[in-house]
Amino acid sequence: MIQANNISLNYGGVSALKDISFQVERGEIFGLIGPDGAGKTTLFRILTTLLLADSGTAIVDGLDVVRDYKVIRTRVGYMPGRFSLYQDLTVEENLSFFATVFGTTIEENYHLIKDIYQQIEPFKNRRAGKLSGGMKQKLALSCALIHKPAVLFLDEPTTGVDPVSRKEFWEMLKRLKLQGITILVSTPYMDEASLCDRIAFIQKGKILTIDPPEKIIADFPYKVFAVEADNNYKILKQLRQSESVRSVFSFGDSLHVVFKDVSKIEKEQINAELKEIAPTIEDCFMALANN
Repeated sequence: MIQANNISLNYGGVSALKDISFQVERGEIFGLIGPDGAGKTTLFRILTTLLLADSGTAIVDGLDVVRDYKVIRTRVGYMPGRFSLYQDLTVEENLSFFATVFGTTIEENYHLIKDIYQQIEPFKNRRAGKLSGGMKQKLALSCALIHKPAVLFLDEPTTGVDPVSRKEFWEMLKRLKLQGITILVSTPYMDEASLCDRIAFIQKGKILTIDPPEKIIADFPYKVFAVEADNNYKILKQLRQSESVRSVFSFGDSLHVVFKDVSKIEKEQINAELKEIAPTIEDCFMALANN
């Protein structure tokens, strides 16, 4: 459904994307996982025909993003990271406008957005600028779906949204997948990676790995230990100075430590409990990003 081949792009001498290649299968939820500035939005803009790459090719729904850009724009739905609907128009006016642009009506494709739109329909006469973050998110998704796209591009759709709305949003994506819609979603949140069928870790414009999240975790080659103490910062500095420590990072109230040689743990004289834990998707990303 989506195929990117050796895509590269430079901004004023800075490499935004470096030889990016991947495929997204039909009906798949594919996650592009990485921090701000990793190149996620730039890649989305190329795949949705809003930006030309310096080199490489891309195919979306069987069409070339350069040669067939007009047709592609009728077949994809795009939800950018920033809320980009008309703030002064009501919920219903925004949805009606986007339906008209694509030559359809709300009534014709209401079944596509019913589960989502019903949650904000009681506020259909409220201006979009007066909606909460979660409601804006649902309206933007409804507008991206109203013309029945084959592919849905969602650029950091849950950034700045409360945890309940984030959970609801991903439940909506699962239902859209059941309707046969292919979804490419980017996010800086590692916990959302496990909700995708496959993920690509991206860092500084380069893809680090592509696999199902459970396989990435299963293939993690090191043992991970958690440290919880009142003086985590002091222990963090101590471990980062140790030659026997491969990596140590702060994760909430604990530290995650990977040793070069597990047999030498006792020599570290850590004044806190060390407990072996299962690696997380964050551990995998940090290890790949720091190789």
